Amino acid sequence: MSGVTRSGFVAIVGRPNVGKSTLLNQVIGEKVSITSNRPNTTRMQVRGILNRPGTQVVFVDTPGIHRPKTNLGHRLNASAFESLLGVDLAVALLDARAEFGGGDRATLDRVIDTARPPRSTPLLVVLNKVDKLSRGQIAEKLLAVSALIDELALAKGLIGSQLPTEFFAISARTGAGVDDLVEAITAAIPDGPAFYPEDIITDLPDPVWVAELVREQLLTRMREELPHSIACRVTEWEGNRIRVEILVERDSQKGMVIGKGGSILKEVGTYARLQLPEGTFLDLAVRVEANWQSRDESLDRLGF
Repeated sequence: MSGVTRSGFVAIVGRPNVGKSTLLNQVIGEKVSITSNRPNTTRMQVRGILNRPGTQVVFVDTPGIHRPKTNLGHRLNASAFESLLGVDLAVALLDARAEFGGGDRATLDRVIDTARPPRSTPLLVVLNKVDKLSRGQIAEKLLAVSALIDELALAKGLIGSQLPTEFFAISARTGAGVDDLVEAITAAIPDGPAFYPEDIITDLPDPVWVAELVREQLLTRMREELPHSIACRVTEWEGNRIRVEILVERDSQKGMVIGKGGSILKEVGTYARLQLPEGTFLDLAVRVEANWQSRDESLDRLGF
């Protein structure tokens, strides 16, 4: 990409369901990461590439930081924390409508380390989902998160002047406040060449993207613990024919995914195809792989 003189990587981190993927899609202007109201929808680092005159910013969407119960959960946390290694900036995203908890503290604790001396990059703290809050409520949340940062920084032997922090109140869903956040990010990234061609908005491989589209449709239709037990992967791709394997952990879950008379699976395929090139034939198959979330060989094969 000619003319790029400034470029950098920016990680978006936070606990599950704070809106990381929604923010990424809003910033890029197109869907590059699947979204749902289920925890741990994002299971891998997803890169979205923003190109502006003279500037390229590579945003990294990450799994939600949580208290893991399975091997998969431990790997998702590790992936989120690893995303902070080598990035130029980190955005700590928090849900302004919820009480700050352990996942938020863990997020801020790690992000402080990316901005502490000798680095001179700002700590970017973003309160999301403020569109239904009053100005007074937003101010209270900003004061609360500021006090939490001071507490965490002090535990690391830092004082406020050593940790330049910028606060933002946004709605990733509506886009309110997002432009100001992006302007702050582009102003803070270093000099450097482009990492990707200007016509690329994500480096997610096509087979992974198709599998994610199928999983997104399943997440909107499955209840209780089942979404955590679902994994999708493309096993065949020939011309316009794609076969996606859906893994579940128990026989009872297989029936739930398929639905009565195949109704759920048919609906999932129909809506996933709407986001694929016209004429795509999508074959969905459900297979039971017991306890795949806790088996390292299964996780390795699925790319986690």
